[in-house]
Amino acid sequence: MQKNTPYILFMALVLLVTVSFFLLIKDFLLACFWAIILAVVFDPTYQRLRQYYKNSEKLSLFLTMLLIILVFVIPLSTITLMVTAESTDYYNKIQSGEINPQRYFQDTLALLPKFNRLSHIGGISVEQISTSVGNAFAQAIKYTAQQVPAMTQNLLNLIVQVALAFYILFFLLRDGHQLMRKFISLIPIGDRIEIELFERFTSVARATVKGGLIVAVIQGCIGGLLFWFVGIPAAFLWGMLMIILSLLPIGSALVWAPAAVVLFLQGQTVKAIVILSVGILAIGLIDNFLRPRLIGKDSKMSDYLVMVSTLGGLAWFSLTGFVLGPIIAALFVTCWEILGKDSQANKT
Repeated sequence: MQKNTPYILFMALVLLVTVSFFLLIKDFLLACFWAIILAVVFDPTYQRLRQYYKNSEKLSLFLTMLLIILVFVIPLSTITLMVTAESTDYYNKIQSGEINPQRYFQDTLALLPKFNRLSHIGGISVEQISTSVGNAFAQAIKYTAQQVPAMTQNLLNLIVQVALAFYILFFLLRDGHQLMRKFISLIPIGDRIEIELFERFTSVARATVKGGLIVAVIQGCIGGLLFWFVGIPAAFLWGMLMIILSLLPIGSALVWAPAAVVLFLQGQTVKAIVILSVGILAIGLIDNFLRPRLIGKDSKMSDYLVMVSTLGGLAWFSLTGFVLGPIIAALFVTCWEILGKDSQANKT
């Protein structure tokens, strides 16, 4: 017991210092997380640039950082500004009475004779349903518009988080492989298990960002432009909704398919056919052709596990949950797979 006492005390000190350190940086964990994700995703690009510019490591780092800014920072900033501007404008039109969501949904439901007959049997009316749906839609627009002051107030914090993320990203790109080897040597789990967990983390992070986020943005952009072309109001907001749904296995069809049905019921057959054609031939087939090429050899999980983990990540970590949720699920599956392999090996 006396021989083990120093070790137990030291492990307690390690645990105390580790918890204290994470509490110390808890306000900046989000920046650290995104720095790690971007480093994992863009490390192959950085390695290729290093091979091309063998005599200039700084130039390779600069070009990689510039590519990340062009691919992520500028588009995300532009999208955020456009969403807030359009949602504010749309909400002002609802408040002024220029746009009436309740009347729109009521006119649409009135085109369904069978629905009208069934609604009277059920004790509800078209007016009640359209009012409820319209109010829900208006509240969603109002919530989005009200985020503008909050975003303005938190602008300084956002700038600090982004700057810190890029600062950490610089060192992770430069020293990432060395840091990984050091972590593997320090963590007392076993090199084989640690390497497998690191590889799983890397593969899922790349698959989520490359095969999920990029494809979702492309699908949402096509859907938003399609809605704008056929004259559907708030096309940009609908495009953003399609981006969010495209991150899930249920897909953006939950937006463009009902829109085509509504246009068909309203007698706008040509517009409905255009939406269906582009939705099926362009948006729908992107998953089959573009997503596998972007993911490459990265590991994939079952659709139901991706959906559950993404929804859970959204509820727990907000927007970051789109990436963090599937990563946690993948590590959970990997840990149990390793435990199962070790158990079978011990039995034999």
